[in-house]
Amino acid sequence: MQIVRRGAEPKQLALSTAVGLTLGVFPICGTTVVLCGVAIAILGDRCNAPTTMLFNFVATPIELSLIVPFLRLGELVCGGPHFALTPDAFKKVITGHASKEVLFSILHAILGWLIATPFMLVLLYMIFLPCFKLLAQRFGTVPSSPTKQIFSHADIKLKLLPP
Repeated sequence: MQIVRRGAEPKQLALSTAVGLTLGVFPICGTTVVLCGVAIAILGDRCNAPTTMLFNFVATPIELSLIVPFLRLGELVCGGPHFALTPDAFKKVITGHASKEVLFSILHAILGWLIATPFMLVLLYMIFLPCFKLLAQRFGTVPSSPTKQIFSHADIKLKLLPP
């Protein structure tokens, strides 16, 4: 609510939320914070960093539940063999004795995520934009248009000049 009260744009918040959730479900655990940091650096002022990081962390349980669907989508697209998810395969990954099959399954999961990403991003943006517009109308205290000037250039010059 503080972000909305400080005058963040609904479009900026919707994009930040969509980016945070989309990158937050990347199928390699532990890499999403870095991905969000890179996205924040690339998007600059179009992105609200605290919102992106918050929704990145909110996406963690979803990330774990989407690894297998991303894997299966990647296998489907590549026509690769169905990777059996067994405790033995997980043990090999943890101990560093991963076979070629495991490495290909990771690549398939990343491919599945890459295919789903544009759809997730657009859908989440479309869902969150009306929500943040409503929140901005109800709780926003600063004008929601960046084109409105709060101070004129003359006011700023007067404050900067010594008396």
